[in-house]
Amino acid sequence: MLTGHLRAKGIDIVATHEPGGTPLGSRLRAAFLETEEVVAPISELLLFAADRAQHVELLIKPALEQGRVVISDRYADATFAYQGAGRGFDEAIVNEVIQLATGGLKPHLTLFFDITVDTAIRRMNEHKGEERVQNRMDRETTEFYARVRTAYLGIAEREPARFNVIDANGQIDDVHGQVLDIIERFLES
Repeated sequence: MLTGHLRAKGIDIVATHEPGGTPLGSRLRAAFLETEEVVAPISELLLFAADRAQHVELLIKPALEQGRVVISDRYADATFAYQGAGRGFDEAIVNEVIQLATGGLKPHLTLFFDITVDTAIRRMNEHKGEERVQNRMDRETTEFYARVRTAYLGIAEREPARFNVIDANGQIDDVHGQVLDIIERFLES
């Protein structure tokens, strides 16, 4: 919805996602998320870092150099939240891996769609059986998701100029309205 809105305004957008925003990333995503094999936490951390490094070097940096706007569904904050808080890695180690993978490239603006853990799990369960296939991360515990959400909210508290929390408990159109308000203010500045 956001990319469509911005493209209609004539803004040159590159829309991407992690993991899997590049051909190599797609293969890493499939290998990691669709496996039934137990994945060691350090392997998970490093696989996401490898995907991100490829993503930054071959997609994000070139797009930014061309003056394009990049919208990515997830980025380094996800590693901090999921592998850091979720898996219990030391913050210093996670931050070092993120720095290595991104070269220090940070988004100008981050939107976090905040919902309660119970709502997230209910929505995931409602979508079972649809075209979307559940992956390893979808089968995590309530406690895991609570740690992840707390980590994201902690980033928002530490970096309020960059990180915006959106109440995503409501209807899609209401959430989209919140997004557009934030984006319009950001673009004006």
